[in-house]
Amino acid sequence: MNYALTQQHPGKRAFITGAASGLGKAFCVELAQDGWTLGIADINQEHLAIAAKEFEALGGKTIPFHLDVSDRSQYQQVALDFLAKAGGIDLLFNNAGVGDGGTFEEYSLDNWEWMTRVNQFSVIYGCYYFIPTFKKQKSGHILNTASLAAVSCAPTMGAYNMTKAAVVAISETLYGELMDFNVKVSCLQPSYFKTNIAQSARGGERVKKTTQFFIDHSRLEAKAVAEEILHRAGKGEFYIILPKPARKQWRLKRLAPTWFRKLVKEKFNQAARKVR
Repeated sequence: MNYALTQQHPGKRAFITGAASGLGKAFCVELAQDGWTLGIADINQEHLAIAAKEFEALGGKTIPFHLDVSDRSQYQQVALDFLAKAGGIDLLFNNAGVGDGGTFEEYSLDNWEWMTRVNQFSVIYGCYYFIPTFKKQKSGHILNTASLAAVSCAPTMGAYNMTKAAVVAISETLYGELMDFNVKVSCLQPSYFKTNIAQSARGGERVKKTTQFFIDHSRLEAKAVAEEILHRAGKGEFYIILPKPARKQWRLKRLAPTWFRKLVKEKFNQAARKVR
């Protein structure tokens, strides 16, 4: 594809979490075709091994890591190992995450903590362990995967919404902190697209069905999402919100926040009736 990011970072070293499936895998496929060295991390070792072979066949060089992104000490060691093997880092994709939901008081506190560790602290860990190298290099780009859920905040998705809003806040903070070091930040906020995120849901069958309903009715594929994000990141965009209807929602919330809340509730009720 010859992305602008490839021209901007001739060292071509990327670290991607959640690399064995979904959006993470789609990022790797695109970068592999541009000859990147890919630090691919995932909790599923079997899928990771299969993905590594696919990326190598496309022209990438892979450095696989079995990683539970919610494990701080494990993440630290993996980051050190990748930096030692790759000699630095150009792109960091804090992409791994889980999707789940349930009404606020019925979603167990154990699940709240699990969601926070995977979706929020994994981003903190990735940034924390790689930023010193980015600053030393005075170059690089961090791409944090949030979600349109940070904007829409639909009912029964409190834990997920919270963690994705936190990713936005982290990204906004780092955008200012890293600007003087020539390190760019992009905050990715896609709406639903074809992925397997519902498989890890703990909130019950109704949650899985509702999530899958929105995924099944999406026209977006992970490949198209990855391509657009990589192109827009190459232009230096910070808020990468997609597709077009998602950008409309982002604007509506700012122009008419209370009306927007009622609109989200109406759409949620419509979907809930269809999945009963």
